[in-house]
Amino acid sequence: MSLLAGLRPQRPERTLPLAGASVAAGFPSPADDYVESRIDLNDVLIRHPSSTFFLRVSGDSMRGAGILDGDLLVVDRAIEPRAGRVVVAVLEGAFTLKYLTRHRGRWRLEAAHPDYPPLDLAASDDARIWGVAIHAIHSL
Repeated sequence: MSLLAGLRPQRPERTLPLAGASVAAGFPSPADDYVESRIDLNDVLIRHPSSTFFLRVSGDSMRGAGILDGDLLVVDRAIEPRAGRVVVAVLEGAFTLKYLTRHRGRWRLEAAHPDYPPLDLAASDDARIWGVAIHAIHSL
């Protein structure tokens, strides 16, 4: 079975109500009692539908970046990877999620957790960047 089997969204577009006010994360603000419009989360979360995939996060190496074990990751393969982005890479036939960085002129992958050492991309013959993570969705 392919690693990517069943990862493409197959559901029709669905819009959801969008409240007419933002919610204050500091001091409370008055609430509006109406729906201003409707949004489709596909429009908000997916820039390039034909090159976007969902992956489930497993592990805690990116906890410092706010990406938690069990999160649903939105990965766009059309976005060019560059230093500082969170990327999905393939190393030794398995996916890994890390920051893409440059260190002393060499590309490497760095976790957002101190227990995980950096991975030098030049040290692996089969390492490649698979896509760029653009959203992590997690339950509260």
